[in-house]
Amino acid sequence: MGCAPSITVSQSGVVYCRDSDESNSPKPSSFSQQQHVHITTGGGGGGGDISEALPGASTTTTVTVYHGRTDRRGTISIEAETQTSRSSVTMKGVASEVLFGPMKLTQPTMQIMLVFAKEDAQSDGFWWAADKGGYKCNIVRNPTDAIECFLEKQHDLVVIDNRNSKSFDALALCRSIRATKNSEHTVMVAVSKKSSGEKEEASVMPLLNAGFNRRYQENPHTSACLNELIQLELGEVRSQFKLKVANSLFAALETCSDAVEITGENNIVQYVNSTHEQLTGYSSEEVLGKESDLPRGDKNKAELMDTIFTQLRKGKVWEGMLHTKKKNGDSVPQTVRITPVIGGGGRVRHHVFTKRSPSLSSSGSLHNQVYSHEIQHLEKVTSDLSNDVFDHTFGGPPDFLHRFRAASLDIGALGGPSLNRRQSVARIHSMTIEAPITKVINIINAAQENSPLTVVQALDRVLEILRSSELYNPQNTQVKEEDQMTNDLVGGLMTHGTYTGGRRRLSAELSLSKGPINQLTASPPTHLNQAPPEVLKILEQETTWKFNILELERVTAHRPLIYLGLKAFSRFNVCGFLGINETVLRNWLQVIEANYHSSNPYHNSTHAADVLQATAFFLGKERLKEAFEPADEVASLIAATVHDVDHPGKTNSFLCNAGSELAILYNDTAVLESHHSALAFQLTTREDRCNLFKELDRDDYRALRHTIIDMVLATEMNKHFEHLSKFVNSINKPTNREGDDSTSQASTTGGSTPDSSHITTPENRALIRRMLIKCADVCNPARPLDICITWAKRISQEYFNQTDEEKKRGLPVVMPVFDRTTCSVPKSQTSFVDYFIMDMFDAWDGFLDCSELIEQLNNNYKYWKGEEEKEQRVKKAAIDASKEISEENETEKS
Repeated sequence: MGCAPSITVSQSGVVYCRDSDESNSPKPSSFSQQQHVHITTGGGGGGGDISEALPGASTTTTVTVYHGRTDRRGTISIEAETQTSRSSVTMKGVASEVLFGPMKLTQPTMQIMLVFAKEDAQSDGFWWAADKGGYKCNIVRNPTDAIECFLEKQHDLVVIDNRNSKSFDALALCRSIRATKNSEHTVMVAVSKKSSGEKEEASVMPLLNAGFNRRYQENPHTSACLNELIQLELGEVRSQFKLKVANSLFAALETCSDAVEITGENNIVQYVNSTHEQLTGYSSEEVLGKESDLPRGDKNKAELMDTIFTQLRKGKVWEGMLHTKKKNGDSVPQTVRITPVIGGGGRVRHHVFTKRSPSLSSSGSLHNQVYSHEIQHLEKVTSDLSNDVFDHTFGGPPDFLHRFRAASLDIGALGGPSLNRRQSVARIHSMTIEAPITKVINIINAAQENSPLTVVQALDRVLEILRSSELYNPQNTQVKEEDQMTNDLVGGLMTHGTYTGGRRRLSAELSLSKGPINQLTASPPTHLNQAPPEVLKILEQETTWKFNILELERVTAHRPLIYLGLKAFSRFNVCGFLGINETVLRNWLQVIEANYHSSNPYHNSTHAADVLQATAFFLGKERLKEAFEPADEVASLIAATVHDVDHPGKTNSFLCNAGSELAILYNDTAVLESHHSALAFQLTTREDRCNLFKELDRDDYRALRHTIIDMVLATEMNKHFEHLSKFVNSINKPTNREGDDSTSQASTTGGSTPDSSHITTPENRALIRRMLIKCADVCNPARPLDICITWAKRISQEYFNQTDEEKKRGLPVVMPVFDRTTCSVPKSQTSFVDYFIMDMFDAWDGFLDCSELIEQLNNNYKYWKGEEEKEQRVKKAAIDASKEISEENETEKS
């Protein structure tokens, strides 16, 4: 009608353009020329909507209005820029930050398209709701304009009037929009008539089948419409926004150089990327919806798969080498990382497999560069290979390596003939049972193929090293010849003794129990709370490292194992795990303690109780709680209790040299350790009243028995460096590398926790258990000084007794320095700590974080060093005095 347009600025900053004679409901503008209107409002003084909305703020709004006749679509295009000098004012409709997993996103202001054939109260309600919510809004009147406007704007939300089918078909319009590109993430809402209470409500299925997401029953009130828009924005629209962003993640997966496979709960493949198709030969259509074939690889052992599934069920990541079957039938090794994804209900709903072939290129030949890093760090390769496969001595025939080596050509014979230098490997591959060394040699020979001469020579040197059966005895710990104390300790603790060919076995045998179980006359209370008050008071410190086992020995009349055992086993709920009552546990502790020799100065039930307390202390550390299962804790406590039962107070070397029945029975190998574990199970299972294992089924009993025996055998000092080296290479070094990686990541992401999944594998848990009982068994040098001194005197006394017995019987004296008339106890302690203890406790501290032990160990070492220096000064003074007397006597004679 030619009247000048009016400009209205809402509180949210959205600007609407109306004709001057329009009603309160917005309509499309009828002007085509463009105007720029600048509206400035002073703080607090002006009138109008803006000053009321932003009191005290100076606001400049630039409005661009398009005047003229309405185009064919009948749309309104309005843009507003609002600048506010007060940052404390929050405008509606601005982009909001959204977290999508680790991604930080910015969700733009929601764009809405209203499709109503004519203006009415409902269309006005949504329009004003969009105004109040600060959303960008377009309104169109017919399907053609709706589709054109949608293709241009790609709205987040489309509201279609479905109340009157005469103007247009809402379901057909929805299908048409859904048929356009990029409409899958648009939320579609149908406005339906409000049903009367008398009629049954219409089904939503036709709307859903047409592509609508939601139905809105007509309610023209602006507040109702605004509530609906807010719910849609924070609900369906935001969810669709996240799904839209997920396309970028899929794009990253498609360009990833690693093969990626995602499976559901039932191991059904849900996604594979293009690299997976290239690596396996299977197209995505051939594997999607099918069961993953990874567990069915021909060379994947059942035990390994059980370990993997156990790890994944706990929600922990597994990483290692697996074999995957290709479409052509080949089984290829791959480095696989399996990540469980927690979903609804806190359960693992998906598994993400990341696979990488470590050896094959696209042409099938070996990548020379794969092994370049290992070749450059030859010592590291040797250590890692040794650690991984040499849990036992070579499993093949004794001349296996010799025959393999003899079949290879000389290193200098390279070129064409060199390709055949390892044809003997075919025999190794044909073996149905592969020893660990076979697998190592296969890897090394594969690495040597097509490798440069220097690489071949380096790997040949690796093979030379692997021939040794003493892989874990460090070459850099050779004892100086002049250090007689350490030489004697090594000879006495790490050898099995020497036999004299014609020596007759002496009839006076050591007192080792072979008859009925010794019984104590007095019985301890069934419940620990019935123990004497002084016992209970001492046991209050049972969880601390400063616990005084010697004081408990005094107040219990040399029976500390029963009381401490009841307390420690109760703390870890051993009875509940084994399904027995406390009476059975009490009877068992009584039997075990009765078979320790109280006459031994050192290896008695007090030592067993001391080792048990140290074991329980270690088990209370968070690191072991992460690594161990309840069965590991129970086995550790039982092993600590029985690890020296019926110890004769003499070393393995003594028994072997004496030709004792035990040494003959166990073939001079781990004589005492084998006896301790065997007798422990004999005593336990002999009578039902003390049988800890009577409620376990066969498989659980065998597993627990195996673990206990393995831990007791680990206390043999002959394999000290083997256990230590395995622990350092399998536990310490990977943990340190993870710690370095997490520190580096924390510097960029603000924080990270090292992955501890590698310590929960059965193999590594076994290494940790062995190190646990070893450290607990020889922890005396790290105990409080007064307790440390007492234990040092006791072990010295026991060695003195052995030396006396050896001299008396005419046996080889395995530790001559332990002569009670000449021995230096401080020197024996410093030598023992230097050679056996310091490195082991450093490794244990690096894993467990027990700094208080290291601090006490260092303080005690300083004390013994001081005492050793005092003795040396006294000896020197005595020698000097003796020289002076001799010189005086010579002078008098002359």
